[in-house]
Order: sequence, then C-alpha cells, then structure tokens
Amino acid sequence: MKIFNKIKKFKILILSAIVVVISLFFISFRDDSFEIAKNLDIFYTLFKETNIYYVDQTDPGKLIKTGIDAMLKSLDPYTNYIPESQMEDYKFMTTGQYGGVGAIIRKSGDIVIIEEVYEDSPAMKAGLRAGDMIIEINNQSVKNKNIDDVSEILKGQPNTTVNVLLKRPGEKDLFSKSLIREEVKIKSVPHFLMLDSETGYIKLTSFTEKAGQDVKDALNNLKKNPGLKSVILDLRGNPGGLLIEAVNIVNLFIGKGKEVVSTK
Repeated sequence: MKIFNKIKKFKILILSAIVVVISLFFISFRDDSFEIAKNLDIFYTLFKETNIYYVDQTDPGKLIKTGIDAMLKSLDPYTNYIPESQMEDYKFMTTGQYGGVGAIIRKSGDIVIIEEVYEDSPAMKAGLRAGDMIIEINNQSVKNKNIDDVSEILKGQPNTTVNVLLKRPGEKDLFSKSLIREEVKIKSVPHFLMLDSETGYIKLTSFTEKAGQDVKDALNNLKKNPGLKSVILDLRGNPGGLLIEAVNIVNLFIGKGKEVVSTK
C-alpha cells in the first residue's frame, strides 16, 4: 500500500512537472505572439501615418524595402531579402536558368546593344542579331536606363510577352518584335579547347548546379590529348554561385584527403 502511494505520488509529481513545462511553453508562446502583434501594429500605424502626412510624396514599396533591409542588417551580413522582382536573377545565379529572351546586352553611351543571342532562344527565333540596338521595351524608352534595369525588364516568367522596338545597323527604319519569354539555360562551361599541344583551356561562367560535372566533362575531353600538361580555368566575369559546386571543381584538381574549405 505504501509502495502504491509512492508510485502514485511520483506520477502526480511527473504530471505536475509536465503541466508546468507545457504552461511555461504556452506562456512564452503567447508572450512572443503578443510582442510580435504589438510591434507589427506599431509599424503599420507608423507606416500609414508617414504615407498620409509626410510633407512629400512617398514610395511605399521603397520604404518597406528599406525597413526590411535595415531589420535584416541588424542580424548579420548574410541574411538578405530577395524581392519577387529579383527572383529570376537569384534563380540564374544558382541554377543557370532564368525566364527571358536569351540575349546578352551591353550599353554604349545611351545606346543598348544586343551583344550575343543564345542558340534556339526567343531572341534567335524572333530574328534578333548581335549589333541590333534596343530603342524601346514595352513602349518605354531605354535611353536613360542602366544596363541592369534593361536586363530586368527583358527577364520575366516564361510564356509572358515582351515587345521590343529595335534599330539594325545599316537599315533606316525601326522595326518591332514581340518575344515570348522562355526558360533559358546557360551552360556553366560554354567552351573549352586546347590552346597549344600542352595547354588546355576551360571557360567557367558560373558555379551553378552541375557546374562540377560540366568542368569534369570538359577536363576528360581535354585529357584525350596525349600532350596535355596544364589547364587554364578561366573565371573572369564569374559572379559565383553554389559552394558545393566550387568544392566539386576543386576536387578535380587536388588529391584526396585535403581540406578544401571550411564553413562555420
């Protein structure tokens, strides 16, 4: 009987402890929820009052973006907000794919020029050529826009349309093209070759998905040349990308068991 009472008391003590822990958890959860809701209400009120009563006209989107950036900057240098308008750039950086027309553009003075048209891209299908000058996009002049802004306008979700007004060198009249954006895949290794009988060359444009495999394939092709002694890996203009792909590429050139990189 005494043993039963002790077991019963022990169960009651355990049950009490569980109830206390659960209660503390819910109290903490409620406190966090209240704190978040209270501060969101303060932020909304301040944001609304600023937009209504500020002496000049405000840009609500820009204000929110500034607020988000400042909030994340207070945490660490690596936590960033990527707005929907920049998702194609982020996708391109990590996968080598983006929604767009498949053309590289550059700027010469006030003129935006098509520098290269990708094979089988919407731009190529529409008959665009290297050297064509872009005058307007969707009835908006590109004269005072920087190259990033123009590129951003040309990018977009696949199966959406973008209208471009162009001028071709040697032709007097302007002409327009309606392009349907597609999923464009850019090779991380656009080309490789032997520079001479002993030196191979690999151009690596980005550390995107499968970049390691692409470099491996290029290297294996170069190794078919019996005189190969060295390889130039060209990283000029490479914006970076996935760490694991960089590690995979380094693994092709160094021995096993060596430390490549460490993260913390």
